[in-house]
Amino acid sequence: MLKTYENTSIAPQKLPSWFKQPLPDMSKIREMQGILRERRLYTVCESAHCPNMGKCWGQGVATFMILGETCTRACRFCAIEAGKPAEVDPSEPYHVALSVKQLNLRYVVVTSVARDDLADEGAAQFVQTIQEIRRLMPQTKIEILIPDFSNKLESLKMVIAAKPQVISHNIETVKRLSPTVRPQAGYQRSLDVLKNLKDLSEGIFTKSSIMLGLGETEAEVLETMADLRSVGCDILTVGQYLSPSQMKRHLKVERFITPEEFTRYKDQGMRMGFKHVMSGPLVRSSYLAEEGYEGCHK
Repeated sequence: MLKTYENTSIAPQKLPSWFKQPLPDMSKIREMQGILRERRLYTVCESAHCPNMGKCWGQGVATFMILGETCTRACRFCAIEAGKPAEVDPSEPYHVALSVKQLNLRYVVVTSVARDDLADEGAAQFVQTIQEIRRLMPQTKIEILIPDFSNKLESLKMVIAAKPQVISHNIETVKRLSPTVRPQAGYQRSLDVLKNLKDLSEGIFTKSSIMLGLGETEAEVLETMADLRSVGCDILTVGQYLSPSQMKRHLKVERFITPEEFTRYKDQGMRMGFKHVMSGPLVRSSYLAEEGYEGCHK
């Protein structure tokens, strides 16, 4: 059984030595925050408490989160607030594109909260954001990280037609743990989404991500990797789960995976046929995303 925090008085778990990182460039972080706040934009870097925010923002790279900052789902691993979302902001795609231009990004990732309250679950906002970025920054390559859209084919077709370079959807964990880790999603549904993306698209790379440290076995991780390859997934990221808070909702870390184990998963993934595998304790689905895209062309 997966463990949760029963109250907020428990001391957080101490991180192993391999999580140490150099201090980030605070001036660059403040610059990024100023641009984002001015345009009323959100990043998954901040909302999901990503441990790489300092490194990525120090390089002028961010993952934009559209459709607000409140999610209609309450996954047990996620720091993003769950509840009733605000109305969709029609100016948001333009402001994202303007920020991409101001930051002169050559590669951008756009993700979103889940929006089960919308008929298309947010697909149209992704399309408009891609179109606005292409209008203002035609040379910028675009990766989108989508929720499952409940596997609605029309929503998937909409984002495919906009032709981002990469479409990512995260399976997050192994089959056995999926009902507890993300009770409003589904392991098989995520595989079906990735299969449909690959079947319906031409020339678009697909990507997914797995978190480790929730009590999964090595055999289960390898099974999940094999399942992802069976639906044509091109790019895989594997990282360490870190509990975002001590709230009862959030799952505890069962085990810290060693860097050597992550290296082994990378090697096994490449042998399975993934075009690119990024695997390490601090790896997240959008971490150094451009490397994954470039790796598909080697």
